Amino acid sequence: MSLQIIKVLEFWAEGEITNFVKVWALVFASLSYCFFAAKHVLPGVSRFLAILPVVILNLILPLNLHTMHLGGSSAFFLAWLANFKLLLFAFGKGPLSDPSVSLPRFAALACLPIKSAGSPPASSVADEKLVQLKKTDKSSESKTVSRKGSEKKIPIESPVAFNASKKGLKSMWNYVTKGLLICLFLKLYDYTDMVHPKLTWVLYSFHIYFGLEIILAIFGGLAKAVVGIELEPQFDEPYLSASLQEFWGRRWNIMVTRILRPTVYEPVLYFSTVIMGRKWAPLPAVMGSFLVSALMHELIFFYLGRNKPSGEITLFFMLHGCVLAIEVAIKKAVNGRWGLPRLIAAPLTVGFVMVTAFWLFFPEFLRCNSLSRAIDEYAAMGAFVKDVGEALTLGTFHNVSVV
Repeated sequence: MSLQIIKVLEFWAEGEITNFVKVWALVFASLSYCFFAAKHVLPGVSRFLAILPVVILNLILPLNLHTMHLGGSSAFFLAWLANFKLLLFAFGKGPLSDPSVSLPRFAALACLPIKSAGSPPASSVADEKLVQLKKTDKSSESKTVSRKGSEKKIPIESPVAFNASKKGLKSMWNYVTKGLLICLFLKLYDYTDMVHPKLTWVLYSFHIYFGLEIILAIFGGLAKAVVGIELEPQFDEPYLSASLQEFWGRRWNIMVTRILRPTVYEPVLYFSTVIMGRKWAPLPAVMGSFLVSALMHELIFFYLGRNKPSGEITLFFMLHGCVLAIEVAIKKAVNGRWGLPRLIAAPLTVGFVMVTAFWLFFPEFLRCNSLSRAIDEYAAMGAFVKDVGEALTLGTFHNVSVV
């Protein structure tokens, strides 16, 4: 076993795992405070002020973790997912506002990509107000498109609409296949000096996608096993997207879309509707959602590398927001009369995502040395598991590296 792997493994065993346990113990304690405080503080500004210290604490706690897997996932769950759900909870919205939820379920729902089985998507005040605004303009509720002599009503979709799919966990073989592909990628990285750098970046992109899906499925599966809560859909084969609207709204990291919709998109949409009318109101709502997403990604990358933000991540998301807004505007202008075939639109969409990611997203990802750190962590844990297996076979633990 190499010295570097031993050092990584000792760091995990002696420091990171201990800090991880302490961080999540504090998280559970702070969420318990929110759970019981809400029984005495009504939704609104008072509850917001009551839980604001917890929101700040969730921004500080990830600084105590340094590994890609424990630190990166904890930063996402706490600084983004938990904080946005707590902000909704402060005003009586979101999944945490269900009065029948027990404390363990409250904590799991707050931090993990899960939802109560059978629970409908959270409604919002913006939804109700928009319905009232729509009554004054019946044409905004549906569009009638003539196709081959027949008429078909097509409801307007939000550019960041959440696809209320009933799918949660995919088949076990799906995850096993993606896990084996990650193992293959790790082996192929030994030969990166023999292939074009761009091909290596393609492997990185699939590695990131498969890794995120597996990590989120593991956390969601554990929560389902412990407290009986269903996994929230995470990804829906994003490489099949035929538009940016489909990619960001219904296929990529769906739980982020689900949390951005009530916290950012709907409030901006409502005020934009009042100012500029229903037809063009989605455009500033889309840009607002992408701006918040960009800032949160900058924060997550800061947790990962502790580097000063370069602004490339923000540029990446704002570029996609602008192009998606143009896409929405074009769809409204053509009114369903014309569109690219999926066979052409899908490669164009995925190609645009990949090219812009190579240009703006991956450089930031590589700047925090993410790949080599992740590989070291994989190797360290693999070596540890191997040593434990050998020790168990021999009936003793004296060969385990960290002892």
